[in-house]
Amino acid sequence: MSKIHVTTTINGEPAEFLTEPQMSLLDILRDEMHLTGSKEGCGSGDCGACSVIMDGRVVCSCLVLGVEAEGKDITTIEGIANGEDLHPVQRKFLEHAALQCGFCTPGLIVATKALLDRNPDPTETEARYWLAGNLCRCTGYDKIIRAVMDAAAEMRGA
Repeated sequence: MSKIHVTTTINGEPAEFLTEPQMSLLDILRDEMHLTGSKEGCGSGDCGACSVIMDGRVVCSCLVLGVEAEGKDITTIEGIANGEDLHPVQRKFLEHAALQCGFCTPGLIVATKALLDRNPDPTETEARYWLAGNLCRCTGYDKIIRAVMDAAAEMRGA
């Protein structure tokens, strides 16, 4: 099977890779681009650990084929911080201890950033609904939601 050349943007930088038609974007990010923040929890789009932002939408990278990245703008967990400066969402997850093992954290942070980019003043119900596709086995969700709401308030300047 011949490989397909893909040109895309990942974390604000132009990127190119060769992929076989059946390879997932998650496999490309982790194995070819060495961006290992996105995790494979389920491989079926049920856990959200592999969430990335593609053209402004949260997607499970385990369900997206690498070839579908052609011409897209992709943000992974590695692209959320600004160099050494953590994004407010990342800081609030730390401040509220909204993580334990950390396996789900990259997907939750990516999904939260996408939520706050789209809706800077979500209700708690809206935040819970938005993050419903991201599963966490360790923390429960109270600390996560508190971190999301606090990050939203900070980003709005409230």
